Amino acid sequence: MPLSEIIRQALSSLGANRLRSWLTIMGVAVGVFSIIAVMTTVDALDRSVESGLASLGANTFQIQKYPATVFGRGHRRNLYVNRPDISWRQAQEFRRNMEGKARTVGLSISSQGNRARYRNRTTNPDVTLVGGDEHFAAANGLGLAFGRNLTDNDVRYARNAALLGADLARALFPGSENPIGEPVRIAGKVYRVAGVFTRKGAAFGQSQDNFMLIPVTRYLSHVNEKGSLSITVEARSREEYPKTLDLAVGAMRLARGLGIREANDFEIRTNESLVESFRDIERAISVGAFIISFMALLTAGVGIMNIMLVSVTERTREIGIRKSIGAPKSSILRQFLLEAILLSLVGGLFGAAAGTGAGNLVALNLQLPPTVPYLWVAVSMAVCSAIGVGFGIFPAWKAANLDPVEALRGK
Repeated sequence: MPLSEIIRQALSSLGANRLRSWLTIMGVAVGVFSIIAVMTTVDALDRSVESGLASLGANTFQIQKYPATVFGRGHRRNLYVNRPDISWRQAQEFRRNMEGKARTVGLSISSQGNRARYRNRTTNPDVTLVGGDEHFAAANGLGLAFGRNLTDNDVRYARNAALLGADLARALFPGSENPIGEPVRIAGKVYRVAGVFTRKGAAFGQSQDNFMLIPVTRYLSHVNEKGSLSITVEARSREEYPKTLDLAVGAMRLARGLGIREANDFEIRTNESLVESFRDIERAISVGAFIISFMALLTAGVGIMNIMLVSVTERTREIGIRKSIGAPKSSILRQFLLEAILLSLVGGLFGAAAGTGAGNLVALNLQLPPTVPYLWVAVSMAVCSAIGVGFGIFPAWKAANLDPVEALRGK
């Protein structure tokens, strides 16, 4: 029998029991949906991770109290919480130790959840107030849209100059209003706008432009004198980057007063470390999604086997008639096996389509570009084919080996 005729008969047999076939298909679709939806979202995140996590400038790294990401509870989290803050005195000593060894050494500190106000316009309480120095913009890859940057004198004399992120500037000064020189109130203090940064964009749905920068000295004296400073170091070149990093670690240990046998009580944050942290999270999510999907597909495979065994029982006379007129075992085996594979593949296609759509909806909500995880779709289709063969082979073998005489009797 030609393959096209076998496929036609398989589709006809499945169409004769539509409800049962669709229930089986949906079982497979759920398993594929779970893996494709997760991997579509992860793939969209992965495509933007380089730009989204590369928040530091070129040849730049940060020294801070906490790592970029903290997972776990108990002892692991307390390890970071119980570390001493990086104080202003330690930061100044570090800067002296690094004099002549790096292009720039910048200081910053920030607080989140602030509300900014200009005249009758008030933002949501989601503005980040940053205390920084004249090196903040370069260290964080920010350019000036207009106005001026912070200067050494702004920091030295703790002036009330401020620079606005693009989103904050748009919220307080919509249209063509010029914010330069205008007073903006935040955290109970008033600052004069000196400049506006260019837009940096969002990272994983979170704006990177909803902030206000003021001199770090004014932040410490007027906002909060406590808290841990972040130190940003820029190497002279990419070639000197590893050497500068090693020198910075030594300089920070001296500033913190650590003994030779004591471990570092600070973290080094680089763009590469942020990307690698995300990769670890991505791998854990992928493994978890694959395990959940595999268990769901195994359950769906058992359903396919059950449906096919029932189908063999219901079509015993049909099998007997085909065998009595000379149909070979291989033809019957191929037909029932193909039915099982079709059930699995159709379910896989529905699951892949629905999973891709759901994953891209999540990606769009996070302001990420839509994508299709072709590799995982191909893997899912291969797994569905394997499920169809693995769980359909026994019912197909049973149908092919029925005795024609007994089959005609309906036994």
